[in-house]
Amino acid sequence: MRKSYVLIGAASVSLAGCGGSGDDPANQAAANAAAAEKKPKPAYCFFKEPDTKDWSASRDKQGNIVVKGKAYRQDSRYKAVLQPAVVSGNSAEISPTIVQNDTGFGAPDNWWDMTATIPDSASVEQVTVTCGARALAELSVPAGK
Repeated sequence: MRKSYVLIGAASVSLAGCGGSGDDPANQAAANAAAAEKKPKPAYCFFKEPDTKDWSASRDKQGNIVVKGKAYRQDSRYKAVLQPAVVSGNSAEISPTIVQNDTGFGAPDNWWDMTATIPDSASVEQVTVTCGARALAELSVPAGK
């Protein structure tokens, strides 16, 4: 008989937690907005500050921005490349990373030339080169066509 009272008591406690008090639309909207505002975690940075140099940005004939730079990679099994840019309004962000060297050759003195074109970037005026959470270069580009 005692076991049945204990089981009934446990069942009533567990059912009490099933109330709909947490389904308030205002609370749910606030939680959704907070989740949407979180920035993605920065990608891992394979380069120290002195291992990148010669950053520049210019426009090509179509008005797209071309970003250039160099990155040092001591291990020639890997080469340095630029990831695709993320465009937001009139600014863009681009980051260097490493990939497996599929060329069969190393870079001169292990400094890899990197070039990337940012498509449809006529409205972009500011390019930030980032590595992890830090900015390596802030590049200004005159407005395009």
